[in-house]
Amino acid sequence: MKFCSSCGHTIEVKVPPGDHLPRHTCPACGIIHYQNPRIIAGCLPVWEDRILICRRAIEPRHGFWTLPAGFMENNETVAQGAAREAQEEVLADVEIGSLLAVVNVLHTHQVHMMFRARLRNLDFGVGPESLEVKLVREHEIPWHELAFQSIHFSLQRFLEDRAAGQELLHMHTLP
Repeated sequence: MKFCSSCGHTIEVKVPPGDHLPRHTCPACGIIHYQNPRIIAGCLPVWEDRILICRRAIEPRHGFWTLPAGFMENNETVAQGAAREAQEEVLADVEIGSLLAVVNVLHTHQVHMMFRARLRNLDFGVGPESLEVKLVREHEIPWHELAFQSIHFSLQRFLEDRAAGQELLHMHTLP
């Protein structure tokens, strides 16, 4: 951030009075422009013993496999965001279930929240952010072609939980 979105003045990065971290502040109007982590909402859609995955048509990690997920929008819950992303990326109608994983991704200033989900039907397809969509069994997961560590973590925990007949919440931090 270089300029204040309120008055257009050049921004300074400094620790404001009463704070303990450097912030983008405007010396002209006094506004503090906080920059906080962004929430990524996603889901792991399942049909019987298969998981719906998609190959990314956008950067970052174009051409790699992932689960439907993306930035939350204002005025939606995390679960609503996860369902919307499934609709947008894989054209799937999902029933959002329990929260599977919360992954703090420090280097991108993001928090990834992944839900278990059930496909309501087999009517899914390639959305504008996907190159390919497919249902895979555990042994068919392209582990070395996954786009993000948070997806790898979520898939591993899901499969462990499924094998143990449980639904736990898993927390992880990536530097």
